[in-house]
Amino acid sequence: MKELNEKTAGKMRYPERVIQFGEGNFLRAFVDWIIQKMNENVNFNSSVVVVQPIDRGMVDMLNAQDCLYHVNLQGLDKGEKVNSLTRIDVISRALNPYADFSAFMKLAEQPEIRFVISNTTEAGITFDPACKLEDAPASSYPGKLTQLLYHRYKTFNGEKDKGLIIFPCELIFLNGHKLKGTIYQYIDLWQLGEDFKTWFTECCGVYATLVDRIVPGFPRKEIDSIKEELQYNDNLVVQAEIFHLWVIEAPESVAKEFPADKAGLNVLFVPSEEPYHQRKVTLLNGPHTVLAPVSWLSGVNIVRDACQHEVLEKYIHKVMFEELLETLNLPKEELVKFGNDVMERFNNPFVDHSVVSIMLNSFPKYETRDLPGLKVYLERKGELPKGLVLGLAAIITYYKGYVRADGTKSEPNDSAEILQLLQNLWATGSTRQVAEGILAATSIWGEDLNRIPGLTNMVKGFLDAIEEKGMLNVVKEIC
Repeated sequence: MKELNEKTAGKMRYPERVIQFGEGNFLRAFVDWIIQKMNENVNFNSSVVVVQPIDRGMVDMLNAQDCLYHVNLQGLDKGEKVNSLTRIDVISRALNPYADFSAFMKLAEQPEIRFVISNTTEAGITFDPACKLEDAPASSYPGKLTQLLYHRYKTFNGEKDKGLIIFPCELIFLNGHKLKGTIYQYIDLWQLGEDFKTWFTECCGVYATLVDRIVPGFPRKEIDSIKEELQYNDNLVVQAEIFHLWVIEAPESVAKEFPADKAGLNVLFVPSEEPYHQRKVTLLNGPHTVLAPVSWLSGVNIVRDACQHEVLEKYIHKVMFEELLETLNLPKEELVKFGNDVMERFNNPFVDHSVVSIMLNSFPKYETRDLPGLKVYLERKGELPKGLVLGLAAIITYYKGYVRADGTKSEPNDSAEILQLLQNLWATGSTRQVAEGILAATSIWGEDLNRIPGLTNMVKGFLDAIEEKGMLNVVKEIC
């Protein structure tokens, strides 16, 4: 078996036009895979220079393979099983600014550099007032980026066409807005001047994005068979689902420069990211949050098995398409397509997604993912959405320490305050007190949900029904 490198496998050479902060699984299976497709399909003609954003990382492993690796896509595509391997060769080199700060700063001197893309985790876009312009490098990602931008500004004497297009991929709502604001904080802290601030404002674009692809990462179980199939010793294989979505809040001029949407990819350039963020939270995370306890209480442990269960499948469909989908404001055709894509993702034959893993912090999740839809549905339809209310009752029952017919006991995992509240409420022996008590918990909901007409009685009714009839029978009654 051959080692994987440029000598043994060959490698395309493109101009370095993209700086990428982050070398982890997600960026390599998402952004770099997308740029690979753009090079192949629309002659994007660009390579990526990877910058390690923290002092410990994987750039040495990348460089050992001349930045070559494979992406293993698994899942359903229009109902068909796919398990593919694609070699990625768009990364030209990988830098560690902590080991070679000058090489990092010299990136700013390359005139053809045009894009900056990042995924430095949700904690990466933060302002650290301890950072200094003279640090080599600044500890925070926005600090490093400001150092790079300022050096570029000085190198090219503020030329307007040397600004950069910046796409943060951190999982923060309106991530671009936050990153831009943080850069302004560094400009002020470091007293970089009004001329630089004007150049940054007018010549650089920092755009909010929403990214969506499940990336399990390195395939430890299958790596030997994958290497055998490849006939290369690739130690950087990254596994991901087939589905991908990149929503970029940017004008048409940016789409022309970064034509991912023309490369047969699910990349959208939109005026506002917000409705797509809401769509993802509502139609992907929302059903997850309620299907997990309903499925577990029905004796089903895996998301895929719940989607293929003759009773639970109807419940999931009801919650997604008949309830939550009706609360969103995007075109219905678009929402239905996204919902169908989500169902294919839930049915991924290669991923055993445990419903128990979804149950972590269920009450805060319900508050952000399902409660808004419950309120909008009530407002629009004049009645409560039974599927969503049953999901809330299922969470409350799960937190009781419920024992299933097979002897398995639920093990809720949440804040000590919430766990204690549920323990105290269930100790009363009254489902009325349980329903009223949990709905009155302003520490969870920010309000008293007993004020929502009919909600208290419906939750109590479902708590009683689950205990008396069993979860599956209750699901049958409402579906």
